[in-house]
Amino acid sequence: MQATELIEKLPYSYPFLFVDDLEEIGEEGITGHYTFPESAFYYQGHFKNNPVTPGVILAECMAQIGVVCLGINLLQKGKEVEEPEEEKELQIAMSNVDVDFFLPVFPGERVTVTSKKEYFRFNKLKCNVKMRNEEGKLVCKGEISGMIVEDE
Repeated sequence: MQATELIEKLPYSYPFLFVDDLEEIGEEGITGHYTFPESAFYYQGHFKNNPVTPGVILAECMAQIGVVCLGINLLQKGKEVEEPEEEKELQIAMSNVDVDFFLPVFPGERVTVTSKKEYFRFNKLKCNVKMRNEEGKLVCKGEISGMIVEDE
């Protein structure tokens, strides 16, 4: 599956889409990027005169790239498509997010998220995810898992 097709399948839209592009897509992991726009709504009050990206937004970005994009790719890989299939709606639920934060992310910064699959079974995907800033420094890392199911 191509990166643009995969991003189009995401059940998110602006202002809650935190995926700009996907660099590597595989069965064992995924790498993608996002630039936090300076005009984003969450910078208006977090913090006064010193805007910083909230940790929950960083975790969401990691989950969208590292779990949801990878999960959609894995679901598609498991299908043998002989004729065009009707688009099915995805149901996504995060079941665990355990993230440690090391550096702040400021407005306008571009981050790289790398995810490695720990396991994918019974539609539950568990990944080890890392986020790095443009300098390659570790911003945060952790373990994120969720359920990804297509409605019949």
